[in-house]
Amino acid sequence: MHIAWGSFLLALLVIVLIPGPDFVVVTRNAASGRRYGWLAAAGVTCGLLLHATAATLGLSALVATVPAALFVVKGLGVAYLAWMALQMLRGGGASPAGAVVEQPRSGRSVFLRGLLTDVLNPKVMLTFLTLLPQAMDPEAAPMQQAALLSTVAVSAFAVWWLIVVPSVGRLAALLANPKRRKVFERTCGGALLAMATSIALG
Repeated sequence: MHIAWGSFLLALLVIVLIPGPDFVVVTRNAASGRRYGWLAAAGVTCGLLLHATAATLGLSALVATVPAALFVVKGLGVAYLAWMALQMLRGGGASPAGAVVEQPRSGRSVFLRGLLTDVLNPKVMLTFLTLLPQAMDPEAAPMQQAALLSTVAVSAFAVWWLIVVPSVGRLAALLANPKRRKVFERTCGGALLAMATSIALG
């Protein structure tokens, strides 16, 4: 089995490092406390794992071939990102003076937001559909290769969050200032809104 590891890992590195909706969600929650950052990262990683599993089983390819299904997935993703963006834009700086960042309602809600951010992002699904086949050996068993490549991709993101969450956690003291907190929240909201618009127009 001759997998094109070089090109696959290079492309994966670029994808991991380019900020997306998942990065905004993890960063915003990590700034509220390291525990929330880990929960958001866990949710995002589980979302990636679901996409990886679907791609391995061929379910993502099936959805991509049905325009109506892809349109629904895209619409849900855009609506969800836009909703989160508006929540951040409206709530930025609304927490009491002296609070670090508005605290998420519960650990479960943070995890679910991370999960849905990736599950409802059609770009994640399409990334697996385009990245995996290009690295696979056409003469070897496709499912075994897809499972291996998907595992590497999900693991790469998991390692990335192990770096991001502790790093962002150090911003907590800086964001204790209400004005800085307001700017941070609205920056996160604006970034998500821009990403939702990009997906809608893409």
